[in-house]
Amino acid sequence: MKTEQHHRRLSPTLQPKIIKTAKPAAYFIILLLTYSLGYLSHNPSSTSLPLSLSLSPPPPPQLPEPEPEPVIHFSINTTELNPFRITTRCADPIPPETVRRTLVDRLFNGTSPFDNFPPPHAAEKLRRTKRVRGWGSTGAVFENLIRRVRPRTVVEVGTFLGASAIHMAELTRQLGLQTQILCVDDFRGWAGFREQFMNIPMENGDVWLFYQFLQNVVTFNHTGSVLPVPFSSGSTLMLFCEWGVFADLVEIDAGHDFLSAWADINRGFRILRPGGVIFGHDYFTAADNRGVRRAVDLFAKVHNLKVNVDGQHWVIYTS
Repeated sequence: MKTEQHHRRLSPTLQPKIIKTAKPAAYFIILLLTYSLGYLSHNPSSTSLPLSLSLSPPPPPQLPEPEPEPVIHFSINTTELNPFRITTRCADPIPPETVRRTLVDRLFNGTSPFDNFPPPHAAEKLRRTKRVRGWGSTGAVFENLIRRVRPRTVVEVGTFLGASAIHMAELTRQLGLQTQILCVDDFRGWAGFREQFMNIPMENGDVWLFYQFLQNVVTFNHTGSVLPVPFSSGSTLMLFCEWGVFADLVEIDAGHDFLSAWADINRGFRILRPGGVIFGHDYFTAADNRGVRRAVDLFAKVHNLKVNVDGQHWVIYTS
């Protein structure tokens, strides 16, 4: 075996010749591969795809699937503002002097919520204070508008504990006006408000915001000029429209998100008497992604009205 293997090996004289011949061939093959790869890497059709994918033939074109037939055809031009306009007609306005009696009869079965207040079970738990907490509740805008409009009826949307309502009642009394201030609020607060108002009593999960509001009005002796309407703003303003309860001043200060503010402004605007003024708070706050400002600006644009600023409040005059 050793002898056979020895004869199979190449002779020493042939090995250098084979090596000299193989080296140029290897260099040529490497050069060819380098050129090929460089060409493919610069091919625009293969720059964004792997090599294996770029060499494959393109997929056959896909025919677009037929679009389903729409159920409803809209012809509204989305650049127009007409779709945002509310054209619901309200009943004819009732005389201002009948507004309070009408609401007490239709909402409270003829008995004022201030009658026999407070009930015995709540008398000892309610706070009697000369300082009612609020936000922007005594700004100059209230006196400015009351002196200008001299309202017989004010509708306040968003009352909470009644700070601004009591302030307006004080102003109208000083000016000798016979004004009814209707406070629209469901008196439920908002989720988490108890973190800021732990001193308001709660019983069986029911926060006594309504009771505390009534107590504040009683403390300041304005039960004859301030009337709560303890229901949601949407349902209340719709009923005011149907019943002909109109206002000379409408204040919007309830929900601060865009949808709530937009709905309240539109419904409040419908119950304005000719020459009335609609205004509200939180035009500058960044809370709720500036929902109030976006709603006010869109409303003014829809109705070709101007937004005026008075302190922290926005004001829109109708005349």
